[in-house]
Amino acid sequence: MAQFVVRNIENAVKARLQRRAQRNGRSMEEEVRDILRVAVNKDEASARGLGTEIASLFTKVGLGSDIPELRGHQPKPPAFE
Repeated sequence: MAQFVVRNIENAVKARLQRRAQRNGRSMEEEVRDILRVAVNKDEASARGLGTEIASLFTKVGLGSDIPELRGHQPKPPAFE
């Protein structure tokens, strides 16, 4: 595994990391690894398209049929009489 050193971290940031690690029952090193892992995964997830993001919110709903593709279809304006 790769290693790197972060220098010149403010004391307040270090203290907050220590408290957060303690709250989560981890070492400060493991807490930082988790923070980095989540941040990188979040960036990768946001690189997907908006439709994919919306669809992923409803993956557990279990639709009975596919939703038809509407790309290229012209909507019909409502008739107000």
